[in-house]
Amino acid sequence: MLNNIGLPGLLLIAIVVLVLFGRGKISSLMGEVGKGITAFKKGVDEGKKEISDEENASASARDVTPAEETTETKDKV
Repeated sequence: MLNNIGLPGLLLIAIVVLVLFGRGKISSLMGEVGKGITAFKKGVDEGKKEISDEENASASARDVTPAEETTETKDKV
């Protein structure tokens, strides 16, 4: 159904939406959409940072023995 709209159909839809809602309402709506996209991107970046921080913390928590002790135990074996 949406495959047959084409450019003239999209222009007609845009004109109808503009007439129904008005220019001010559409611009404020697009501003809210932009804020939502920005907040989403920020949340994704914070999530990636949190995951990498957890991975770094868990990697450092695995090896708790000092480097001197690990070399001494290797010499004994």
